[in-house]
Amino acid sequence: MEPTIDYTDLFLDYNLWGNESFLFNMSAGNSTFVPVMPPAINKAINLLLVVVLTITMVSMGCTMEVAKIKDHILNPKGVLIAATAQYGIMPLTAFSLAKAFQLSDIPAVVVLICGCCPGGTMSNILALALHGDMNLSIVMTSCSTMLALGMMPLLLYLYCQGFANIQDFVPYGDIMKSLVMILVPCGIGILLNYYRPQYSKTITRTGISILLLAVVVVCTLVTIGVGGSILNVLAPRLMAVGSLMPLIGYSFGYIISSLFKLKHKERRTVAMETGCQNIQLCTTILKLAFPQELIGTLFLFPFVYGVLQLIEAVVLIVVFRTHQYFTREKKEKYQSTPMEEKPTLMEEKPEKSPEGTV
Repeated sequence: MEPTIDYTDLFLDYNLWGNESFLFNMSAGNSTFVPVMPPAINKAINLLLVVVLTITMVSMGCTMEVAKIKDHILNPKGVLIAATAQYGIMPLTAFSLAKAFQLSDIPAVVVLICGCCPGGTMSNILALALHGDMNLSIVMTSCSTMLALGMMPLLLYLYCQGFANIQDFVPYGDIMKSLVMILVPCGIGILLNYYRPQYSKTITRTGISILLLAVVVVCTLVTIGVGGSILNVLAPRLMAVGSLMPLIGYSFGYIISSLFKLKHKERRTVAMETGCQNIQLCTTILKLAFPQELIGTLFLFPFVYGVLQLIEAVVLIVVFRTHQYFTREKKEKYQSTPMEEKPTLMEEKPEKSPEGTV
């Protein structure tokens, strides 16, 4: 029989930055803990996250093509490098930043889970904006999602050994259930794209629209339910971690793919795939796998990470497009004279008429 975890002592000892606990409000007359959100709002958010995750994973599956996946499996260099970067760089980065900023137990777990998540659908859009290899981007997202079923629990177990108090209460079983939950709708999306490809683009666009709308609705519900407590997820240390993680992922993804001499567009793709995490999966895991009394508003950290990774990616895209524009302009400026303006061989040496002819 597995030992049960006594969350009570954990709650009593837990502080985010050494100040008052943000997870609960204690009444003046007794020590009864009051959950940060009313049950009705909490259930509404849980249901919304499950529905949104299902729809977005179906839409992601609709971007995957069996033929392209097969081609990259037969020539796996790019995918292997990308998978190594995704599950090598990001978990190590999350662990290192949690240690460097001396995060407490629960924030450290949240950051680790975010770092161990697979790549997200946003990376495909960003890779397109960077003129990357779209086939590689889609296959990378697909493979990292499939690998998450084994890699995510394994990496969490390994890195949690570096923290004294969190090894025993990471809910590996619930995390596995959440991962299985994303693979089923993703498989449905692949089948839809295979048998009914004419509907794929519509489903994908609908999924992205629903995701954006859901972010607004969830943030609104949480604001109503917890009020000012939502600001705890914007604590300076968490903001610093959320800013550095995607930047390190983008940088090292590009460096590693350069060392293995991938093409330039493939390097840009690997960079985006490494730094971008599946924020909707991470949010759902944090909200459903952990008790509300334990996770508090920290399940919103992936949203913060998602905003920061998007802002940093947009900056990189602007820098790349600007460099590309001026490089092209310079080439056109110093380009040799067009061929039509050069005198032809016939014009330089006109053929002489035979003597005696008119």
